[in-house]
Amino acid sequence: MGPMAASSAGVQQFRPLFGRILSVGVWAVSAVVLVVVIVGSGWPAAVGALPWLLLLSGAVWASFWNPRVAVDVGGVHLVNVTRTIDVPWPALQAVDTKWALTLQTAYGTYTAWAAPAPGGVATARMTMREAKALPAASVDLARGIRPGDHPDSPSGAAALAVRRQWAELREAGHLDAPQLEHTRVPVRWHVLSLSIGGVLIALCVLTLLV
Repeated sequence: MGPMAASSAGVQQFRPLFGRILSVGVWAVSAVVLVVVIVGSGWPAAVGALPWLLLLSGAVWASFWNPRVAVDVGGVHLVNVTRTIDVPWPALQAVDTKWALTLQTAYGTYTAWAAPAPGGVATARMTMREAKALPAASVDLARGIRPGDHPDSPSGAAALAVRRQWAELREAGHLDAPQLEHTRVPVRWHVLSLSIGGVLIALCVLTLLV
């Protein structure tokens, strides 16, 4: 299923629609299970089941709902499961989509959890007119459009936005003499969600011991 793209205040965000649907489905099932446990076994059983249901719901949120790729004038931001990687434009060296959106930078190589590449079927259905609308960087001269660069795929949609913004900055001369402001890529760990996850795991273990 195709990607979801949203933009606000100059920021373009991409995340797979499938992940959002899966998350809502899991949360709905978890709510139904909790109600069934309360009705069938009472509140004590529900209290024991609650940490497990919350852990499952939280894992789905962290893995499928929250991850995204954001593109703005400051750089590319990969919001993955446990951390957010902020890649400034001067550090970007190449964009690849073989398995997922992958940024090759002066700091190393980083992959977007929220932008996996599709299979080759969708790419085979792309028309020549659609292919010509893509930037040259998305086309392999020997084999045509790479599956990961298909604009209707999570990796392709995000890569297209990255390449267009990158090209605009280069054409405007903003990257003529790129300078790195950091000694390593800026990374923000998701401390709050990781901490909550740790607490829920501890509660689940406690329910097994009680």
